[in-house]
Amino acid sequence: MWDDRYLSELQERRQRVAVGGGAERIEKQHAAGKLTARERMELLFDEGSFTELDTMMEAIPPEEDFGLRKKLVPGDGVVIGCGTIHGRKVFASSQDFTVIGGALGETQATKICRAMDLAYENRAPFVSINDSGGARIEEGICALDGYGRIFYRNTRASGVIPQISVILGPCAGGASYSPAISDFIFMTKETSKMFITGPGVTKEVTGEVVSFEELGGAEMHATVSGVNHFVFEDDKGCLEGVRRLLSYLPDNNASVLVDESQFYAPEKVDLQEVVPDNQRKTYDVRTVITQVADKDSFLEIQEHFAQNIVIGFVRVQGKVAGVVANQPSYMGGCLDVNASDKGARFIRFCDCFGIPIVTFVDVPGFLPGLNQERNGIIRHGAKILYAYSEATVPKISLVLRKAYGGAYIAMNSKATGADIVYAWPIAQLAVMGAEGAVEIIYRKEIQNAENPVARRQELIDQYNAYMMTPYIAAKKGYVDEVILPEESRRKIADALRFLQGKKGVASPARKHGNIPL
Repeated sequence: MWDDRYLSELQERRQRVAVGGGAERIEKQHAAGKLTARERMELLFDEGSFTELDTMMEAIPPEEDFGLRKKLVPGDGVVIGCGTIHGRKVFASSQDFTVIGGALGETQATKICRAMDLAYENRAPFVSINDSGGARIEEGICALDGYGRIFYRNTRASGVIPQISVILGPCAGGASYSPAISDFIFMTKETSKMFITGPGVTKEVTGEVVSFEELGGAEMHATVSGVNHFVFEDDKGCLEGVRRLLSYLPDNNASVLVDESQFYAPEKVDLQEVVPDNQRKTYDVRTVITQVADKDSFLEIQEHFAQNIVIGFVRVQGKVAGVVANQPSYMGGCLDVNASDKGARFIRFCDCFGIPIVTFVDVPGFLPGLNQERNGIIRHGAKILYAYSEATVPKISLVLRKAYGGAYIAMNSKATGADIVYAWPIAQLAVMGAEGAVEIIYRKEIQNAENPVARRQELIDQYNAYMMTPYIAAKKGYVDEVILPEESRRKIADALRFLQGKKGVASPARKHGNIPL
């Protein structure tokens, strides 16, 4: 039999690992409405599937350690490992705020990088749970180097494996850039904070007096900055959200999407009642999306940012697809700076991972105005044009009503690579609306008419009848088929089925294109 001292030492070390920063700090974590690092891992992964790695790694500080040695515990403030989510392999790291506020040092960074390397080498998704006050100041440049190593791995893995960042506490300073490079960011309403500089530094440098919430709260990032993709009430809901998102994603860029064998058609809604043929009246495009998608399958992304465009994932007869749709109920569905960015990044994510894209078009144009021009609508609008043109996955469009001008081209037209384009009978594909066109073409004739108002309306009616129907586009092959609203689900499902396995046309050898960032 072994000497008891070996067993007792192992038991003691395991106990030190398990308690992290100690019972008192765990209690404070719970009192703040937050779970511990290991509790989060248990919720994220399938029950009993998580295996922790590098449990006893510790930082070895130099002689002049500025009091750091007294604060260190085994594990060094982060839990890493692997488990399954919906039976599929996933790697993850979870910072432990009970240990030096989750501050990142050289050893913690090494552990996180190990988990990232394993995810990359195994071509499995990586989930990073962030709860940290930032760089460990006592370790100086070594902590900064740790962030650099993490950013490098984020970038190397981009487009190869899905990367999800979960902010369940502070994520300050340079730490914010790892989530920014990842594919999706989750936050909680009360406890998540993500910012480059805190209120103190902001006041000192700019003179502005702001709160943590104004600088980097979940609501701000969900509505104003667009940094965040999902907001939940608490840790539990947030991690359940991560699990749901992963159910739509492949393991990596070479794996096949998992089709659902069981699905349910949506409860029928008369789309002719939902979408008015009066082009000036608004409606919620999400009703159209949910009529095409399987029941309860629509997962909207960035719901409260750039609401003039809607993005998300759906299943159509069990098959996963990404959705991009203009939203007439917000800013008339115009494309602006933020909507272009939001749409373009999502399109590129779908293309990275072989997810087909279904586009619902009802767009009057790019948003006009001095503010948009000064903020670079030309540069930002070019991103969505570039993203659609670059994407080689199956691309299907349904023109619901308006498809005007450059925005028509930008919203997955045949010219920018759409495989299939459908249109409803009320669709209008044109340079601009009839009113604007008539004002330009017939301005003098209207001015010289005996009754300018009546003549103007007569010309508008003629232009609508002869130029604004989808049949003009269908004759030229810009639209494949004009369909009824109730046929939309079946037509899109058929298109997804016969475009499955599409291979993009070979491009000239190049390192990569130069998207107008």
